[in-house]
Amino acid sequence: MAIKKKNKGLDWVTLAAVFILIVSSLVAVYSTSYSSEVPYIQDNFSKQILWIFFGLAILFVVAYMPREWLYSTAWFWYIFLMVLLILLFAGFGSGSTSRWFQLGSIRFQPSEFVKPVLILALSHYLSDDQRQLTARTLAVVFAIVFLPFVLVIRQPDLGTSLTFLVIVLPMLYWRGLSPFIIFVICAPFLTFIASFNYWTFFFSVLVITIILYISQRGWLIYWSVFLVNILVGIAAPQIWNHLHDYQKKRIFTFLGLVSDPRGAGYQIIQSKVAVGSGGFLGKGFTQGSQTQLRFLPAQHTDFIFSVIAEEWGFVGAMVVLLAFFVLLMRAVFIASVSKSMFSSLAVIGVTSVLAFQIVVNIGMAVGIMPVTGLPLPFVSYGGSSMISSFIMLGILLNSYRTRFNQWR
Repeated sequence: MAIKKKNKGLDWVTLAAVFILIVSSLVAVYSTSYSSEVPYIQDNFSKQILWIFFGLAILFVVAYMPREWLYSTAWFWYIFLMVLLILLFAGFGSGSTSRWFQLGSIRFQPSEFVKPVLILALSHYLSDDQRQLTARTLAVVFAIVFLPFVLVIRQPDLGTSLTFLVIVLPMLYWRGLSPFIIFVICAPFLTFIASFNYWTFFFSVLVITIILYISQRGWLIYWSVFLVNILVGIAAPQIWNHLHDYQKKRIFTFLGLVSDPRGAGYQIIQSKVAVGSGGFLGKGFTQGSQTQLRFLPAQHTDFIFSVIAEEWGFVGAMVVLLAFFVLLMRAVFIASVSKSMFSSLAVIGVTSVLAFQIVVNIGMAVGIMPVTGLPLPFVSYGGSSMISSFIMLGILLNSYRTRFNQWR
């Protein structure tokens, strides 16, 4: 007699990993704020506690929300956030940049909430069993992503807009898109990067040509892909010229072409000093010189991992990394066992966003990634990013709780 599996509660392994990250966040934020004489920095710790409790409340609401509600409301929230982004684009935001809305003393950043909503919208569209992965389907998928990408990159917020693009390919691959099609999609991006040097461009075109020849997909596909990559290589310098100067400086500094220790390179230099000076056990709680003397910029947001590494050393940094590793591995496991295509795709989308932000933020702190302004999930200070991370965690736990239900 077959035993029907029933849904269980929340995944406590995932929650334990996130609890470690939350504690690390509070410890680091307190260290960056307790000795400051600036009033708004002194309030960071109490505000972070507030954001965490608010995020936890939203987490349990999303985790126990009927999966059908997540599915049916996905497009409503997508349209609502697109309207907000358009309003920001039209100049209704606050501050010198068009990233935030101001509601009394509270500011919120709509682009952070686009991450979970975009994941749900794509999962809604791709979970239809009758929908084949045709060129039309792919065009619709990229159109769904392209709209928020354009609106956010114009704010300008390059890091967040790139996060939207990262969601697409893992979800399409999980849905069954062939590796060759993924290669065709990725090839222009590789060509773009390689096109700034004659020899790298030549080598990339050669590799693309060989792969197309081996794939034996026909001459029409061969010449179409080949010409598209040639055109991308020609257009790349024009696209580069439209980047903002600060974005060019960050890329140059990352590539080692410009040192600029007092400008674009200052953040990375101070961050590497902080990480390296922590040693094995660290300098101790609130004893980090780079942190307490304010040499490290954006220490409570973009470079909070550097604070942890300086004050708690290699051991503290490894605890945070291990917690992230467990979180991502559990996410992949949940996606693999979920019997619902909608839930499985949503978890893969969440995993992609979290993994991208973790790699870029920590890579930025140790000097192997350009400074993009992406927060470290569950650790960096900030209400919008913290609540967005908890919403994505809620989607993950909802999928775990309903993993035996075969629906859509």
